[in-house]
Amino acid sequence: MEALLQKIAGYKEEVAAEVAGTADLVEAFRIKWLGTKGLVKAIMAEMKNVPVDQKKEFGQILNEFKIFVETKYETLKENATGGAGAGAAAIDLSLPGDPIAVGTRHPLNLVRNQIVSIFKRLGFAVAEGPEIEDDWHNFGAMNLPEDHPARDMQDTFYINQDPAWLLRTHTSSVQARVMETQKPPIRVICPGRVYRNETISARAHCFFHQVEGLYIDENVSFADLKQTLYFFVQEMFGKDVKVRFRPSYFPFTEPSAEMDISCLICGGDGCNICKHTGWVEILGSGMVHPKVLQNFGIDSNKYTGFAFGMGVERITQLKYQVNDLRLYSQNDVRFLKQFTGTV
Repeated sequence: MEALLQKIAGYKEEVAAEVAGTADLVEAFRIKWLGTKGLVKAIMAEMKNVPVDQKKEFGQILNEFKIFVETKYETLKENATGGAGAGAAAIDLSLPGDPIAVGTRHPLNLVRNQIVSIFKRLGFAVAEGPEIEDDWHNFGAMNLPEDHPARDMQDTFYINQDPAWLLRTHTSSVQARVMETQKPPIRVICPGRVYRNETISARAHCFFHQVEGLYIDENVSFADLKQTLYFFVQEMFGKDVKVRFRPSYFPFTEPSAEMDISCLICGGDGCNICKHTGWVEILGSGMVHPKVLQNFGIDSNKYTGFAFGMGVERITQLKYQVNDLRLYSQNDVRFLKQFTGTV
């Protein structure tokens, strides 16, 4: 008992002799005295060696010692961080803080989200699929059999280990997977990245982004397709934009049509963007080919449907008047900063 009291007295003198220092020195003090392996905890463990009749008295002494050390620690900490001690650092709280860089969504994401939002209001659900696709879902199921000449327009990147797998050329493959697992009525849009073996230029890239749509139900007509796309154009570009449909050809739709809008750059007067025609193509569309429905066991005598597909880059180009597709993937902060605050 006497030896323990002498040890505590010595510890008190050592603690009392500590002076204010840096934050690192204060932390070292805490570890030495109050840590899990500190001297306070070690001396507290000596209680087991104290006779029973002296435990109460010795417990009070230990508790006072612990409080003494904790008080000293708080004093040292205060002096080191904000007090008047030698280690205190003056902080002027009136100074302005460091500026925080404000980020923004990529322009393609902004437009993609707006497209999705418009079609969601028409009851379309969002469907997504893999970017590495098999030949059947990408081509065969979409009425593009092997050696079909339309495949040349969608020359893509194939997987060396298995030529039956490729980077998808359109998100029609997502439509195929939806028809494979769901029964009509079906109403989905399919956004995502697609790939083509293109020479990179201001007007083309080896990858781009699409949003395709599919609606299958009883008594769906071309008039439903036109009204759906009219609504989209007005919501995206405004009610003053003119629209026209031109006959076209796609293997997976019949009849098929390209959709043009009046050029937003020149107001329809003619410029380089619209090739001096006053019109700019924004998407392809048509009634789903009966063969495509039959590929998925959908009765083409009972159900009809329409499909459409657009490039997000093209829509973004018209909305924000961007003249070079390569800007979207160059990560040029000067370009991206222009969309800060855009909703």
